[in-house]
Amino acid sequence: MSDANDTAGDGVNPEKDLSAENLPGQRGDGGEEIRVQRGMFGAGNGGDTSGYGGLVRSVRLPGASNRPYGGWFDEVADELEGALEEQDLLPGNAIGKTVVDRDELTFHIEREHLVRVATTLRDDPALRFELCTGVSGVHYPSDKGRELHAVYHLRSITHNRMIRLEVSAPDGDPHIPSLVSVYPTNDWHERETYDFFGIVFDGHPALTRILMPDDWQGHPQRKDYPLGGIPVEYKGARIPAPDQRRSYS
Repeated sequence: MSDANDTAGDGVNPEKDLSAENLPGQRGDGGEEIRVQRGMFGAGNGGDTSGYGGLVRSVRLPGASNRPYGGWFDEVADELEGALEEQDLLPGNAIGKTVVDRDELTFHIEREHLVRVATTLRDDPALRFELCTGVSGVHYPSDKGRELHAVYHLRSITHNRMIRLEVSAPDGDPHIPSLVSVYPTNDWHERETYDFFGIVFDGHPALTRILMPDDWQGHPQRKDYPLGGIPVEYKGARIPAPDQRRSYS
């Protein structure tokens, strides 16, 4: 009788044999699988000390949604696409895909068109997304060619609506246009995302670290950053980072 490790070794994902209803936050076979994670934190060097070394699950990104999206989502999508066409910009060139997932609307925007799309969303009377509540960074090392993602949460106070914009960039070219000129409150948020993820926001007025020391090496919230960061010295004894300690598996 084979155990979980034997199954994982065969390259079979046990998740696919289970009911999706019993697995929180799963998309079943839908969406786009970017990797299969083993263990609680996906450590591949024997550093998983969680005791869940036999856990195997898919890491999936939601795929593009088809119309009708439902509710006011179609109204926003229609208005945005129409406003871009009025500016002689084909919506398909600016919007990579539109995703409706977990009752949230997300436009995946090509980075070279981000500023124009954000300006349109802010200024168009039928859209009026006046407020950006910040930008969050995400790092998917297995999402080749688009490892770094920036996610913006936009809120329309006029229409009481909230949407998201998502932009991706490769590790080798981590540049995304700054939105400080459109949403000035993004100043500190872009600095924090740069500090932790290394995304370079072109056009930011002063893109410097905001939480880590100025001479800090690396970006601590990237998935390839060592767990625990650096060894710690405590009363003369050196304590290794978690990924350098013993494993329970």
